[in-house]
Amino acid sequence: MITMDDIIREGHPTLREVAQEVPVPPTPEEVALGQEMMEFLKNSQDPVKSEEMNLRGGVGLAAPQLNISKRIIAVHVPSGDPENEEPILSAVMYNPKILSHSVQDACLGEGEGCLSVDREVPGYVVRHAKITLSYYDSEGNKQKIRLKNYEAIVVQHEIDHLNGVMFYDHISKENPFALKDGVLVID
Repeated sequence: MITMDDIIREGHPTLREVAQEVPVPPTPEEVALGQEMMEFLKNSQDPVKSEEMNLRGGVGLAAPQLNISKRIIAVHVPSGDPENEEPILSAVMYNPKILSHSVQDACLGEGEGCLSVDREVPGYVVRHAKITLSYYDSEGNKQKIRLKNYEAIVVQHEIDHLNGVMFYDHISKENPFALKDGVLVID
């Protein structure tokens, strides 16, 4: 079971590497890793389990954050609706690739955080508002999905980890809260 102790922190060289593609279909070990990553996210969002296990809440996790330089991400975005417990997006993605994106950009109003970063980093992280994505599932089937707004931002954050990019690399050093015209701010 993955805990916060398994997550490497900023400054670790693996977080700056470009991760390797995994074979299709993924190996049994890679499938098991993906399942463990998803279990971590679900546990981190459960108020009881997260307190018991001392987990920080997360909606995404990339294999490089576990010091495993492979192109595997897990995302679990809850609906936030107590009436509907179905998550908005819940998937383990092997070799995810952004095929296309919108011209419009977006950012989260409160900024971004990361399980590998133990400090607040103020500023807007501008990303694409919409993306079309392809990836392989645990059985090696190719999937293609379109995402927008929050879900698109979460997936782009995790794909950045596969490319050795940290979220704060996108924040303007001169003016962290500067935005170009037309950027959608998501609350």
